[in-house]
Amino acid sequence: MGIALEIDTVTDYIQRFWEMVLDYSPKLITALVILFIGLYIIRLTNRLVRRIMNNREIDPTLSKFVADVLLWILRVLLFVTFISKLGIETSSFVAILGAAGLAIGLSLQGSLSNFAGGMLIILFKPFRDGDTIEAQNVVGTVKEIQIFVTKLIAANNQTIFIPNGILSNGVIINHSMQGIRRADLIFSLSYDTNIKEAKNIVMNVMQSHPNVLKTPEPVVVVRDLTDTAIHLAIRPWAKTEHFVEMASDILEQCKLAFDDAKISIQAKSENPK
Repeated sequence: MGIALEIDTVTDYIQRFWEMVLDYSPKLITALVILFIGLYIIRLTNRLVRRIMNNREIDPTLSKFVADVLLWILRVLLFVTFISKLGIETSSFVAILGAAGLAIGLSLQGSLSNFAGGMLIILFKPFRDGDTIEAQNVVGTVKEIQIFVTKLIAANNQTIFIPNGILSNGVIINHSMQGIRRADLIFSLSYDTNIKEAKNIVMNVMQSHPNVLKTPEPVVVVRDLTDTAIHLAIRPWAKTEHFVEMASDILEQCKLAFDDAKISIQAKSENPK
């Protein structure tokens, strides 16, 4: 008698289970169809947006950021649609999602600051990939502008990561934006030096160097007269990609020319950044 009752109970549970499956299967099938079709449409939309922005020559960092944001927005909308088709109450889910978002936002204030800084950098473009910049007491070439950090490569090949929050709120010196740079070099010469002769020597060195630009014209002036030396300022211009090599060559060639002319250098010259 007891065994027959247990069998009837199990049979009843199985029958109810299959009834639930049959009743719920249309919703499940519809939700799955919406999910797979939605994922396919989102993928196509993302590719189309990227292609349109590439064709319009929009900044690659900005186009990637916009495409990624749009991708996640569409995924969230698809997920809400999917669970609503399953019969789950979306209002409760949205409330939970909002509370979770608030908690995450409070715990990640620094990251949100970096995110906002990254958006400002991407939108206002104080620098681009490949630019040489000076910020937060470091100098390097911009390798990649990410959402939270900017990656620089220093001259010694070190990789530097600067959080976008402090980067966007600090002073940024972009050495590449104008396309040309001026070197500010200084030689300290003895008071026995014939200033006119020294200036002519420097001008000849700058005018004969292939990477020194003719326009703007290179300049050599007396910057200061100290108790012990004459400070001669040398200011040649070069394209950004030739700047470091040009400045180094000018220092070397001026030193050799001064030695040939028996002009005494009183102190070490200043090197360019």
